[in-house]
Amino acid sequence: MASTMSLDSSALLALQNAAIGDSFELLCFLRNAGYLAAHYVDSLALWWPNAGSFEVIVGAILVQNAQWERAKLALANLYERDLLDVVHIASLAPEVLQSLIAPAGLYRKKSLVLQQLCAAIARDFGDFETMRELCTREWLLCQKGIGQESADSILCYALLREEMVADRYAYKILRLLGYTFEGYAEIKEWLVHGIYANREKALALYGSGASLQRVFARFHGKIDEFAKENRL
Repeated sequence: MASTMSLDSSALLALQNAAIGDSFELLCFLRNAGYLAAHYVDSLALWWPNAGSFEVIVGAILVQNAQWERAKLALANLYERDLLDVVHIASLAPEVLQSLIAPAGLYRKKSLVLQQLCAAIARDFGDFETMRELCTREWLLCQKGIGQESADSILCYALLREEMVADRYAYKILRLLGYTFEGYAEIKEWLVHGIYANREKALALYGSGASLQRVFARFHGKIDEFAKENRL
């Protein structure tokens, strides 16, 4: 997603001096610093554009090893031709899909992943709505081209599940704070532990009726925006 603030090295110094001991404290730091303060309405309420839609699944594939702005161009090509659904993508001629998603790069690989994934969704769930109800993380990780980060992005932002995304920006921020981890699972565990340990406080930040899905969705967004705005 696009950055909206200019570089401010004082933000990095403030983070380093904040003595952050767990992920709830990191969430509060980013929230108090104003990250995502304006992103509360319409398609950006959960930070990822059009969260809860099939579009997010496609975007999660297109953004792999690509800048979001490039993925957006590819998504726009599909949207303009009314092709953002399981059946259309699964049945497109491969060369047509490749040409449409070319702006996102690695278009041959990504077109194959998208078509195989859409075929699997149609085979195992029938449609996206049923997938939202029945899909598991294990199912996603069994699909070609879906790693842990993409699976968690799909679960959190497309299927609206209580799942935290631990991407390279989270790794960079935590390294800045002095933490070291062996891999994705350890980073994710750190990110969720402090939130679960302070569940009621975390929910209270987002008002009546808030869910941990919303907390995790916006927490990940704050992490990414902070990292991008400060060029980590």
